[in-house]
Amino acid sequence: MTVTATSTSAAADGSAGSGGGASAWSQSVTATVHPVCWYERDRTGAEVAQWIDSRQAEEKYSVHGNWGGIRSYIESEYPDYDSYADDEEGYWYRPWCDWKYYNGDDPMEYQKLFGQFTSNGPVYVPAGESAPAPEVDGATLAQAAWDAVTIPTATISYNPMVGDVGATIVGMDTWVWATGDTPKEVEVTATAGSTTATITPTASMLTLQPKDGTAKCTGFGIPWTEENDAKGTDCKIVFNRSSAHFKDGVTPVDIKVSYAITYTATDGASGSMDTHTTSTTTTIPVAEIQTIIVQPTDEP
Repeated sequence: MTVTATSTSAAADGSAGSGGGASAWSQSVTATVHPVCWYERDRTGAEVAQWIDSRQAEEKYSVHGNWGGIRSYIESEYPDYDSYADDEEGYWYRPWCDWKYYNGDDPMEYQKLFGQFTSNGPVYVPAGESAPAPEVDGATLAQAAWDAVTIPTATISYNPMVGDVGATIVGMDTWVWATGDTPKEVEVTATAGSTTATITPTASMLTLQPKDGTAKCTGFGIPWTEENDAKGTDCKIVFNRSSAHFKDGVTPVDIKVSYAITYTATDGASGSMDTHTTSTTTTIPVAEIQTIIVQPTDEP
């Protein structure tokens, strides 16, 4: 199956509020998904007819003790079996489901799925024709599609940026905001057979953890401008020490974005998945403004 993903960027547009709303990152990948239920090849038409007419089938099912209904049950399982008694190339296919491929956690829902899929019994496929396509339930498809994509990690910019190295200053509010392809909302879609699943991860803020400082973010940040300075920002760091003691003279900052994930599917399935968090580390040079205290005198 083909899995496609697109995102809305969290990068601010330079005006008040967070989130530019522009479509940014996208991805298309090929993935595989094992169905929970599928058709397994049984025996040829001739083999099944011989099995039934020789009463081997009745002997097998007689262990359940219901002699009276055994023959009619077998014939209902293999309708018109005698029409294929001379066919040694076509095959019967039996429906089957396996719990280990089920991505849900509700045994009752699995049993319902199993009962619905197997209720029609085996189907006959003449030589040269394709076996019945398996059905992939929405929950399984959604999980497989989500597992196939990789969401990009966040990138940031900041202010102030002083001097050639673009350093911020100890003790000052350092504005931080998301840039580039940092996703705020992602839409992932995939189709298998007659089922289409749509997965929607959404995030609301950056989580920053600087060395030698404290951060407070309730959103994705706002680029600093003179106009925005009066309005304030929803994401900032205050560094309490310069970067002088770090290798290369820059301070590491861990960046995380957590996504709540929901999904829907055309077969009626819907639900949520475990929270997904992207993580990366960037660096910001931090400088310290030196001051000189002068002893006051009475001299003019």
